[in-house]
Amino acid sequence: MQKLHSLIRTSHITLPYLQATHCLAIKSGSISDLYTSNNLITAYSKCAQLPLALQLFDKMPQRDTVSWNAVISGYVNTADLDSTWQLLNAMRVSGHAFDNHTFGSTLKGVARAQRLELGQQLHSVMIKMRLNENVFSGSALLDMYAKCGRVDDALVVFRYMPECNYVSWNTLIAGYSRVGDLDMAFWLMRCQELEGVGIDDGTVSPLLTLLDGVRFYSLVMQLHCKIVKHGLEAFNIVCNAIITAYSECCSLQDAERVFVGAVTVTCRDLVTWNSMLAAYLLHKKENLAFDVFIEMQSFGFEPDDYSYTGVISGCSIKEHKSRGESLHGLVIKRGAEVSVPVSNALIAMYLGFDNRCMEDALRIFFSMDVKDCCTWNSVLAGYVQVGRSEDALRLFVQVRSLFVEIDDYTFSAVIRCCSDLATLQLGQQVHVLSLKVGFDTNKYVGKDAKKCFETTSNDNAIIWNSIIFGYAQHGQGNIALELFYLMREKKVKPDHITFVAVLTACSHNGLVEEGRKIIQSMESDFGIPLRMEHYACAVDLYGRAGYLEEGKALVETMPFEPDAMVLRTLLGACRSCGNIELASHVAKMLLVLEPEDHSTYVLLSDLYGRLKMWDEKASVTRLMRERGVKKVPGWSWIEVKNKVHAFNAEDHSHPQSKEIYELLLQLKEGIMLFDNFVGQTSLLQCLDFLDGYDYQNFL
Repeated sequence: MQKLHSLIRTSHITLPYLQATHCLAIKSGSISDLYTSNNLITAYSKCAQLPLALQLFDKMPQRDTVSWNAVISGYVNTADLDSTWQLLNAMRVSGHAFDNHTFGSTLKGVARAQRLELGQQLHSVMIKMRLNENVFSGSALLDMYAKCGRVDDALVVFRYMPECNYVSWNTLIAGYSRVGDLDMAFWLMRCQELEGVGIDDGTVSPLLTLLDGVRFYSLVMQLHCKIVKHGLEAFNIVCNAIITAYSECCSLQDAERVFVGAVTVTCRDLVTWNSMLAAYLLHKKENLAFDVFIEMQSFGFEPDDYSYTGVISGCSIKEHKSRGESLHGLVIKRGAEVSVPVSNALIAMYLGFDNRCMEDALRIFFSMDVKDCCTWNSVLAGYVQVGRSEDALRLFVQVRSLFVEIDDYTFSAVIRCCSDLATLQLGQQVHVLSLKVGFDTNKYVGKDAKKCFETTSNDNAIIWNSIIFGYAQHGQGNIALELFYLMREKKVKPDHITFVAVLTACSHNGLVEEGRKIIQSMESDFGIPLRMEHYACAVDLYGRAGYLEEGKALVETMPFEPDAMVLRTLLGACRSCGNIELASHVAKMLLVLEPEDHSTYVLLSDLYGRLKMWDEKASVTRLMRERGVKKVPGWSWIEVKNKVHAFNAEDHSHPQSKEIYELLLQLKEGIMLFDNFVGQTSLLQCLDFLDGYDYQNFL
């Protein structure tokens, strides 16, 4: 009998070995022994063979609390909380008493599922049975409250525990770390040391996750010293957390030192490599991140989902397109495309290259057997990005029909579509839907009208940016500026997007002096350096006002090379001001940067046409034809009786196109008649003409 028990308790037991032991127990007749059966059930549960454990459990002529605990633990390990709860009730009905192990296992499952109401019921039973003060079950109860976000309740449980070991302290520290309470978490660590309870890797690792800004750099160094003092740097989890903490505190050099030192101090694991890869990506060192990705494989570490998604995200700019395509090939070769996060990262990567890669992203999307909310949101955002708002709305309808979970990003993209298509009624319907599902107070969703602004908690820049943009785009620049000044009065910190909105308002309303002052104050007063988009707005501001030379000078003094957006804005300003010489120079630069983009050719051709430079205009048209560049026609939308009508230049696809063109002709004739009349008469006579004209002929 003793030999049989030792066989069952052997570590790393395999299923065939366990089944052979089970047969031996049946053959010897010892299967009827309660202790033997309980050990077999426990072993089957550890081997993830819960059905076999249940078969044995059901056939047992008698059971004790240990039998029930073994099966309950098996259900908890499979994350099946509903079955766990049913079994717990069955145990109570059978008359078997709960013990510390019963509560400990069940609370573990409750904490994993974050079912606070079930945990509170168990707490009540524990108090009734006077088991809440036991170290084992008390620690499990503390862990449940902490993981459910109720750290203050966890602290109450902790204070009533007669004995607190390092597990209890660590659980409480981890709970306060999880909710971001840095002061309380560090205070608890100091108390833990004063109580004579030693700190370990489980103590310091959660604390390091709280230190994610440059202001915490000295605190990271102090904690690192404490880690070295206690000999904890050899633990992988601590080493990895230090790398991440230094990186997020803007000290990439220290993160590299810890990573390099991990070769001698401890054995690197996959998380160590991923932590360093993430650090390089955070600091925009994409080439070094790619080197780490290659090197980790040479050391025998197979990349996981985190590795792939990280390195793929580092390739989501046009300059890294070929590397990104190579990674896509590697993903296919390794069979990693079945991973939803990896496929999502590939979709986002292709969308980040340029608008022409939308089809590549769609191919991945349609090939995915399983899609999550992030997948749908990425493609929705991609459609919006390339101007395919109608396709985005169709996709949203499909999302709703499939009962896919939608979030604030989904609504934000769809509302943007309604804005681009000027479909007010549809936008209102989406707004009502967002109210219905509880996203009305979300900072990404509740941002589309003055009423939303007034009723939404407007203590963050995103809400202010949206309303300022709204007024700016509708020609009400003075109101936009007033909102910006009000934002400052309310001490809401602006971000770089705020200044894009404000500069847009100044540009659209000719507020040159106000715009100039804002440009000069951005870095000095707000600590926000000018980005590419701010320079584009400033050039647009000067160009619209006729200050072309000032716009040109600003571009020449930029601390970095102007991108296509800035150059295209400058080219537009050249067209407005009629400066053909500068326009030709800027156009040449643009044609090198983006030879396939039609807008440069169109702007230049239009300028040549205005100046009657027909040979030059013809050469631009010829160049477009040679390069296969086609002008993308502009579209207009109008919503009539909840139906959207779309038009482009010289379009005859609308069923009422004949009537529309006849009405346009009448409008044109009326305008020409009025222009001729204005040229020959006084203002008073013009007003009399307008008062007596029959608009029904053409309106």
